[in-house]
Amino acid sequence: MYVPAHLAETRPEELARIIREYPLGVLVTHDAHGLDANHLPFEFDPDAGTHGVLTAHVARANPVWQQCASCSPVMVVFRGAEGYVSPNWYPSKHEAHRQVPTWNYEVVHVHGLLTVRDDERFVRGMVGRLTRRHEAEEPRPWKMSDSTPDFIDSMLRNIVGIEVAITSLVCKRKLSQNKEERDRLGAADALQAAGNTELAQSMRAPG
Repeated sequence: MYVPAHLAETRPEELARIIREYPLGVLVTHDAHGLDANHLPFEFDPDAGTHGVLTAHVARANPVWQQCASCSPVMVVFRGAEGYVSPNWYPSKHEAHRQVPTWNYEVVHVHGLLTVRDDERFVRGMVGRLTRRHEAEEPRPWKMSDSTPDFIDSMLRNIVGIEVAITSLVCKRKLSQNKEERDRLGAADALQAAGNTELAQSMRAPG
């Protein structure tokens, strides 16, 4: 990924925030059949290993877990807040007419080594953690014990766990850092008014 220096984000807490708030990652793999991409909700443990560990699961019917041998190099892409930015939102545009449209975004590319975890204990624990996290805001959170044990067991048999030991993380936050403050904040206000609160907040404090 091309990352100009002024758009590079290296703060661990910001990388973790993007992964945590936008956990649906794109797992990019490469094997004898070529490139493949799978969209999976990931859990991120920043304290495991050297750079952290990602865990997820795939359907047993998905060939990716058989086509990628353990320790295969992979990339997982997490796309955070993003949106179109009109030049009309910059105050300076109306004075000099020297602005063009752009697209702002936050993205993290995680590189690592994939390990297949086809064991019931791992999969059950991972599904339990995912469930607790994403059900936390529900008025009556669903939990695995809400279903019968035999039903849950049958569901778990149909999925396979994967683990990505992270070797490096690269983050790019394109938030109009190259613009005058009044233009950046003007665009943020327009995004806020359009309902894109997440991108507007990031642009107001790009770091």
